Amino acid sequence: MRFFEEKRREVMKHIEKYMLENMHDYLKPIETNWQPSDFLPDSTRDTFFQEVKELRESAKGLSYDLVAVLIGDTITEEALPTYESWLTMVEGVNMAEEGGWMKWTRAWTAEENRHGDLLNKYLYLSGRVNMRAMEVSTQYLLADGFDIGTGTDPYRNFIYTSFQELATNISHRRVASQAKKCGDTLLSKMCGVIASDEARHAKAYIAFISKAFEVDASEAMIAFEDMMRKKIVMPAHFLREVGLKIGQTFGHFTDAAQRLGIYTATDYVDILRDLIVEWKLESISDLNEAGEKARDYITALPDRLIRVADRMKNPMLDYKFSWISG
Repeated sequence: MRFFEEKRREVMKHIEKYMLENMHDYLKPIETNWQPSDFLPDSTRDTFFQEVKELRESAKGLSYDLVAVLIGDTITEEALPTYESWLTMVEGVNMAEEGGWMKWTRAWTAEENRHGDLLNKYLYLSGRVNMRAMEVSTQYLLADGFDIGTGTDPYRNFIYTSFQELATNISHRRVASQAKKCGDTLLSKMCGVIASDEARHAKAYIAFISKAFEVDASEAMIAFEDMMRKKIVMPAHFLREVGLKIGQTFGHFTDAAQRLGIYTATDYVDILRDLIVEWKLESISDLNEAGEKARDYITALPDRLIRVADRMKNPMLDYKFSWISG
């Protein structure tokens, strides 16, 4: 075990050099980056109340399911302190010097922080949301934490973030598309810029794992297999509302997303396929026996999962969220 920990740290130092040289490709300069106030009504202007009225009118056209998914996405984004503290415990990140992985973690967190901030303010102004009920769910999610099956292993953690950033990109991008169809162009723009951030972050974590495959292919492959056997769970899988047990609301949230086609079982399979291509798993050589078996499992998995996804039917709406006003 000690040997593997030391090897992981060596690989993380190897990836760290690449990360520091290429951070500017994955994170934008703070001075020129968008901020929530760029999209929201300006309270310093005399037109503020008119702008709020227009925002509320546009929000009336959003479907019940779309509002539910948007709230769930917002709560997920607002649980950011959990994700930052989790990243700081990853082997190789927690041992990093001041200018290394902690620099990435803080800068990534700073970009992500804008997402929940923007969506929360939009929902508050929209008039569609029971904000206290939503805030209770957010506090629950932060207090309950999450268990994503990665431990402190950097390979498993960065495989998870690669997958998860791709998933959140899909979710925000499709909410943007459906908001536009419903006539809410402001919300569409908001979710569009958030989706763009998630896409850049996904490219970063995918690149980090690509570097791991270059120097420690068998262990990276085994880590990938392990994560797929466990299944990639969403960060909000402990989501709940007041009076409910841990995770009881999450299924209803994912049902709504599945019904709308925001994020589906098929998307899960498509992300897996994309990662197999991105990491060039088919062409990796010099794998040990365990690594070869892991690759065989991973590359055969999409066809198995798609058969399951094809049999899944969109669940009917049979749940009322405490978050949605009226």
